[in-house]
Amino acid sequence: MKKMTSHTARPLDSFTGTALGKRVEHLHRNGSASQKQLADFILRNPIRVSAMTIEDLARATGISAPTISRFARELGFGGFSEMRNGVAGLVQILMDPVAKLREQLQGEQFKGEFGGGRSLEMLALVGRQIERIDAPGSAATIGRIAARLRAARHVHVLGFGLSAHVSALLVLGLQPFLASVTAVVEYGGTEVAAGRLMGIGPEDLLIAITFPRYASDVVRLAQYAKDRGAGIVVITDSPASPLMPLSDEVLMAPAEHPVLSSSMVAAIALAETLVAAVMLSDPENVEKAASLTQAIESYLLKDG
Repeated sequence: MKKMTSHTARPLDSFTGTALGKRVEHLHRNGSASQKQLADFILRNPIRVSAMTIEDLARATGISAPTISRFARELGFGGFSEMRNGVAGLVQILMDPVAKLREQLQGEQFKGEFGGGRSLEMLALVGRQIERIDAPGSAATIGRIAARLRAARHVHVLGFGLSAHVSALLVLGLQPFLASVTAVVEYGGTEVAAGRLMGIGPEDLLIAITFPRYASDVVRLAQYAKDRGAGIVVITDSPASPLMPLSDEVLMAPAEHPVLSSSMVAAIALAETLVAAVMLSDPENVEKAASLTQAIESYLLKDG
């Protein structure tokens, strides 16, 4: 019998350890008979469920479509489609990035070099990630977040790994126009980051950013801020993100990529849009922008 490799088993084995997997497990233990049956099927077949229609799942389990919809709402989703997308996003996250790279290298188009065709393919992906942002929904959310940023006593921005770079862009853009903005993650790791959040409270706002591969510390620190009464704004990629249960406002940035663990293109676009919204929210920001330009003028390259 062929031994199953770790990257093949990982999506199934790891699903139960996620926030969504734990909610499904809870219904598997404590739900009604139909909920237990659905939960059992999802826990055993998350990859299969991620590609199913509600009719497919009904046929596979013998559970009616309305009951499946109620099950999805019990998990905190708006309906079946949102639940399926959450499972699909999570399965994608749990796939080993090494396996994704191996799959690309073994593809029929690979000729031993990253040629023009593959470059065009990856550049086209950038455009598609931007197009997949829910522009009307995100615009309304950004407006609400901008108002909360202006009202906050202090704004903390939190992100580890790739997300730390999105955090840095936000902090750099927001600092000149808000009373107090801090990057939680800089030098010193989690211990120092936790120290920066010690004084957070109900008058403050935390922007927590996470993308695959999710960092567990961002969840723990966001939970601490939530417990202290701070507002929580989340920038993430999927309804299955571990930060979703903690969020007051969410900006969703598609992050799937055929090679990289995550694409940050959409996240950066949303971060830039949020900074622009804050800048446009107050006429006094013209004077602040002028002061910033004056302060850095001597460091800028002069024409001629």
